[in-house]
Amino acid sequence: MSDAKRISWGKPRKPTDADRDALRDDLLAKARAVRADGWSPHREQWSEGQVAIVAYLLGDTDVLTELGESEGTVLSRAAADLFGFHGGRKDIEAGLSGTQAWFDTVRKALGTAT
Repeated sequence: MSDAKRISWGKPRKPTDADRDALRDDLLAKARAVRADGWSPHREQWSEGQVAIVAYLLGDTDVLTELGESEGTVLSRAAADLFGFHGGRKDIEAGLSGTQAWFDTVRKALGTAT
């Protein structure tokens, strides 16, 4: 038997409403910046994941295609950010309905209908 101690990763973090509100505000600011300035000033500053989420919010399929992303990949990643690891897995298994509903509210705030 090994003397090595078992690694404890701790309890998975579950995002709060305040966390989701902060994410919403950040994404709205980024989407509005792209609308105002175009993609060029922002793409190099943001991670590909952030670019993909903003492109998804804006309905920019060209950018999503360039990144090799789709609605499913963006929403699957975002589910964990919104609901935590376990909650995200449950939402994925349920067809991402909670994640889609959250993005619908962000789009409504942005003034984008899709």
